[in-house]
Amino acid sequence: MALHLGFLGAGFIARYHRTMLQASGADVQIAAVYDIEVERAERFSSETGAAVVGDETAVIEASDAVYVCTWTSEHRRCVEAVAAAGKAVFCEKPLAPNLADALEMVQAVESAGVTNQVGLVLRDSPAFCWVRHLVQRPEAGRLMTVVFRDDQYIPIQGVYESSWRADQARAGSGTLLEHSIHDLDLLEWLFGPVCEVSARTGEFHDIEGIEDLAVVTLVFEGGAVGTLTSVWHDILGRPSQRRMEVFCERAHVVLEGDVFGPVHWTFMGPDGETAERGSAENHELFARCAEAGFKPRNPDGAFIEAVLAGRPASPDCAAALRPHLLAEVAYRSAAAGGATLSVPPGRPAAP
Repeated sequence: MALHLGFLGAGFIARYHRTMLQASGADVQIAAVYDIEVERAERFSSETGAAVVGDETAVIEASDAVYVCTWTSEHRRCVEAVAAAGKAVFCEKPLAPNLADALEMVQAVESAGVTNQVGLVLRDSPAFCWVRHLVQRPEAGRLMTVVFRDDQYIPIQGVYESSWRADQARAGSGTLLEHSIHDLDLLEWLFGPVCEVSARTGEFHDIEGIEDLAVVTLVFEGGAVGTLTSVWHDILGRPSQRRMEVFCERAHVVLEGDVFGPVHWTFMGPDGETAERGSAENHELFARCAEAGFKPRNPDGAFIEAVLAGRPASPDCAAALRPHLLAEVAYRSAAAGGATLSVPPGRPAAP
């Protein structure tokens, strides 16, 4: 019997998950959808066959697992309602507008014992998986620096249709939290814990509380220093793009394109000569990952497998606490004029 799914929110990201579920081949039926904009719910219904229902409770009751794809300020309330009903939940990122709410959400799903996953989907990108493999090879040596740029046109327009991102009450803040929570997660997933942060932000669109530029300097426990530049611009013809350049002691790795690459790499041998040079993108990235003994997952398919098996999913909501902590420290630094602030180690604790 197909697993029944419900969707709270029917916008751009809900349609993305529908596409990923279809690609996974999972035996699921999208049973119900609720969105405060009825036309959007009806469009989602026409694409999935889901019943358009009148409130969130009806979605939860009709479903074995629920996707929370609302604006950020509603995530906590929706996740807590799903968990209280004993249903599995997939929550879009960021978890919440602030770390305190994120901690409460994690407590709710852990206390309820429900399978839960967060939308930090770039951990399953073949491009980033391959970068992780390259920098963890012993012959790369120690990480020295990473330069990471993430740019996107401001998503209150265009295909994203996210006018709510211009409302601090609903979004919490701007590009660093709403978009680059992915990047903060990836930086520790790829390179290890961050111990210090300094940041500057800007509001070029003059939207109160919604930064469209964040430049963050991160010091890693191993001594490396990296930078993250996150920017929301108005170049609508430019797709959302990420570029990462990594220098290790004996390796140079460049990622261009956050899912399918290309990824370029150079390794130096002990004699000072080039020992290896390569480049891969698209299907070749998948093939190289398989040859190295791992396979990037379809994150939505992985969530369904975890729900059916009654086991924990990954990355779960608790995994989002570290990038939320990094974002919070970065915002504090920016408010203090770019001061360098320490990042406490490990999982953030509830106050």
